[in-house]
Amino acid sequence: MSKRMAFPNPMLIVVSGPSGVGKSTIVAEVARRHPQVVPIVTATTRPQRPGEVPGVHYHFMSPSAFEKLRADHGLLEAAQVHGHWYGTPLDQIRGILRAGRDAILTIDPQGAREVRRLVPDALLIFVMPPSMEALDDRLTQRGSEDAAARALRRHNAVDEMAAATDYDEIVVNETGQIGASAERIWEVIQAQARREPPRQVRL
Repeated sequence: MSKRMAFPNPMLIVVSGPSGVGKSTIVAEVARRHPQVVPIVTATTRPQRPGEVPGVHYHFMSPSAFEKLRADHGLLEAAQVHGHWYGTPLDQIRGILRAGRDAILTIDPQGAREVRRLVPDALLIFVMPPSMEALDDRLTQRGSEDAAARALRRHNAVDEMAAATDYDEIVVNETGQIGASAERIWEVIQAQARREPPRQVRL
């Protein structure tokens, strides 16, 4: 288990991948094992799903409240995905980085591209399923969307995975191997923390 400590050059880490690949679960496991890494809670207009906790899984907002936050320049990036808005609260990132800890963000590839444009030294990691069949199974087992929504997410996944080479690293999340995937991401973070010259995140 990592000790909680401040590093001189904290990083902004972006983890993305297709819907259903398990990226949120992996990021939560990375943070549980290594408290140096602090997850950012995304703001969204998406309805809350059963079992989700406001302020833990997402900041659930009305469309008007989200638009106000966006208009007040309170989001690093915002993107419409599967018919709902998602955005990254800027104050959260700044607070984590000022504390000398790494901020890790779970967003879709559209948002990841925007973060790379705004913060060139952000570390981008793409989580890949072992196969499309495995991704289909995970979407079905999740049971949070109907058949039409699953078909849309599968269609989008094909395009998203085609752009995986734009990321700094690709991690394959094998079925039932959340811990191994989390440790692989931690290894990537450690390697990048030792990089010369170091990544410089300016916000």
